[in-house]
Formats: sequence, structure tokens, C-alpha cells
Amino acid sequence: MVYAFFQYFFRLIFYVIFRTRVFGRENIPKEGAVILAANHASNADPPLMASLIDRPVSYMAKIELFENPIFGGIIRRCHAFPVKRGASDRSAIKTAVQVLKEGRILGLFPEGTRSKTGDLQKPEAGVALLAAMTGAPVVPVAILNSHRIFAYGGKFPALRIMYGRPISFQGDRKSKDALDGFSDEVMARIAEMREELKQIS
Repeated sequence: MVYAFFQYFFRLIFYVIFRTRVFGRENIPKEGAVILAANHASNADPPLMASLIDRPVSYMAKIELFENPIFGGIIRRCHAFPVKRGASDRSAIKTAVQVLKEGRILGLFPEGTRSKTGDLQKPEAGVALLAAMTGAPVVPVAILNSHRIFAYGGKFPALRIMYGRPISFQGDRKSKDALDGFSDEVMARIAEMREELKQIS
């Protein structure tokens, strides 16, 4: 109930205020485990990526957000779970794996942190590692213009988002080169889709 309310609330905001256009929703599998992997430039990215599709999305969220009992309770009911930043959080990884084993959708940001300029950054290993551990397909997601939200000259920019075709990890999960190669492939797909969105816009 809480998730459905906020899904409708954010959809309304993104469609009406930010004139959001969405592409490629048909690429998201209708059932089974899926990792959504998007570029990250704004705090608006998680609700943007999740609210515009029908299936619920679970997210890792920094543990500090759960310190407020009211806000923490709300995001927990919206399928978020805590992660300690700056260290390998085995509990968060275990929860992420469980989400995927249960056949649900996990939303992740390969870059690990927001880009203030909107430019893509080098990916970390998280998406590739979870894809390798669980066999879940990765749907690359390109987000355009979210870095301009409330920025000078772009308080309410027109947002664009594209969900790409699923790709799967095929290499040796113990190979750093294979994991790094898959991470780079995911980011390359995101970069390609962002260029497509620029042409559409």
C-alpha cells in the first residue's frame, strides 16, 4: 500500500512537472530476477527509475537514511535496505542476493556515487558481482537531465529515461577481468542509450 501510494505520487510528479518521456519498458522481464543498472546524477534517480515501471524495485540505501525512524520506516516499506558506504557490507550483499533469489527486481547504480555534472563515471564491481553470483540479467538504464534538477537554469528539466535490452554475465565470476569487462559493457550500453536520448530530445 505504501509503495503503491509513492509510486503513483512520483509518477505524477515526473510526468507533469518534469515532462518525463520513457522508452524501452518492454525490455524489462515481466517476472523473475532482474538487476536495473542506471547512471546516477540525482537523488531523484531511484524513484524515477522505479516509479515508471509496474514491478516493485528494491534498493540499497545508505544506512544514515534509516536513522530517522519515520523516514527509515517509509523507505523500508518501499523495499529499501541499508548499506554501509565505503566498506564491503556483507549484510547488504546478502540481502541483495536474497532479493534476486526471490525473483524480484534490484535497482543499482554501477558508478557507486552521484555525478554532479551528469557525465558518466567509471563503474564499480557491484553490478557485475551480483549478476555473476545470481545469474540475474542486467537491464541497463540511461537517465538524462536529472543532474539539472534544481540547478541554475534547470529547476524543472525535461527528464528522459530508457530501459535497454537485458544482458547476462557469461564469464568466470572468480575472474576480475571478466567482472571488470562486464561492468564496462553495462556502462557502454548506458552511454549508447544516453546518446540516443539526446537525439530524441
